[in-house]
Amino acid sequence: MAGLVSYGTYIPYRRLKRSQIGAVLGGGGGRGVRAVASFDEDPTSMAVEAARRALRGSDVAPQRVLFGTASPPYLDKTNANIVHAALDLDPSALAIDVGASVRSGVGAMVMAAESSVPTLVVTGDVRTGQPGSAEERDGGDAAAAFLWAEGPGVVAELVAQASVTAEFLDRWRLPGALASRVWEERFGEHAYVPLADAAFAAALKEAGMTPAEVDILVATGLHDRAVRTFAGGAGVAKVADTLAQSVGNPGVAQPGLVLADVLDRAEPGQVIVLVTLADGATALVLRTTDAVSAHRSSPTVEAQVEHGDDSLPYASFLSWRGFLTREPPRRPDPLGPAAPPSLRREGYKYGFVGSRCTECSTVHLPPVRVCVQCKAIDHMVRQPMADVPGTIVTYTIDRLAYSPSPPVVAAVVDFDGGGRFNCELTDVDPASLAIGDRVEMTFRRLITAQGVHNYFWKARPVAPGTTETQEV
Repeated sequence: MAGLVSYGTYIPYRRLKRSQIGAVLGGGGGRGVRAVASFDEDPTSMAVEAARRALRGSDVAPQRVLFGTASPPYLDKTNANIVHAALDLDPSALAIDVGASVRSGVGAMVMAAESSVPTLVVTGDVRTGQPGSAEERDGGDAAAAFLWAEGPGVVAELVAQASVTAEFLDRWRLPGALASRVWEERFGEHAYVPLADAAFAAALKEAGMTPAEVDILVATGLHDRAVRTFAGGAGVAKVADTLAQSVGNPGVAQPGLVLADVLDRAEPGQVIVLVTLADGATALVLRTTDAVSAHRSSPTVEAQVEHGDDSLPYASFLSWRGFLTREPPRRPDPLGPAAPPSLRREGYKYGFVGSRCTECSTVHLPPVRVCVQCKAIDHMVRQPMADVPGTIVTYTIDRLAYSPSPPVVAAVVDFDGGGRFNCELTDVDPASLAIGDRVEMTFRRLITAQGVHNYFWKARPVAPGTTETQEV
């Protein structure tokens, strides 16, 4: 079987204090915060960010991309193709969506581990519920990515895996509905716990192990009561924190996010069992290798948890989720991107690939045929810029331009090694912004118009705990 060679996660910068829900709707909203995808984020954009971190520093090129989400931005159209394009992968790499269900993420992990070619598994989810519901309170938004491949550099090997499948009505959402519907909690616990016990026992039997030999149990699933009951009776000394108080439950992405948090702290030779409860149960038995000590995601899950803005008003959250309709700007409706120019400029629009003049080394964004410096014609090579950090040389705070999260902050960024770009900033506090601040590029959804999502790149402050990436 293939092994896990690299991984990365993404937790949005915005956080909603659960107490705000109670303050607005009455009653207790609960403790802690939940991670919130910003107005310019969705499962696809978050998946791109997690995948970029998983591939950063890895010499393995994925030949397959499997994308799992229960809230796909597109139907009919493959969302994984956008991830593929943003990562600037080889056109020969297959990209597919693995289904709009919570179980799709762990299913993709099993398929990747059994694959003979390097496979990138990406999961991302935006969880919500009716205002004031437990789904809204306990949900969260995040993404996780895992690269599976054979050969050297494996940080965790898959020792065994087992699944149990059963058909019962626990949670469901009809196409077009904003929130899921959930059956009564005691029924879900009654249905799930025996399935989780069976999958856990079968995986350990295949591995030739007992619960006492498991160092860490990662128990995940949207049915929190069933997860806690199973974990409490599993007979394992240490159960991983599900990050419920600091992130919430990001559905499809939860297994990967919690597993990554465990791997960030893992030592060589540890046995980690991941059990996911979703339309049945799946158990993966992993053993870390000596390489795990030298490989930590950048930034780690812990660093992302600590770095976040919890000042998001509840009204803004409801507006971003479509439960509160605000008056649109009194300006012409925006136009969606057209298909032909998007195809012609795919490398730039999705992969943020510029051009470098071979005569004078000037970097151009967007890519051009004629060098602005030496005027050489057609002496250009591709120059990937998505992972190149930069510095703000000037910026403008626009309080008149429409935005779901005003004000709009535009900046001119000089990239390390050359290249200048005028773009919008995101995840930024305008009051603390300064010329000379370091920024990195991030993949976002600019607008949705005429049924088309317009994805492109913005800049954001370099987050603490992030290892700055390559120079040009």
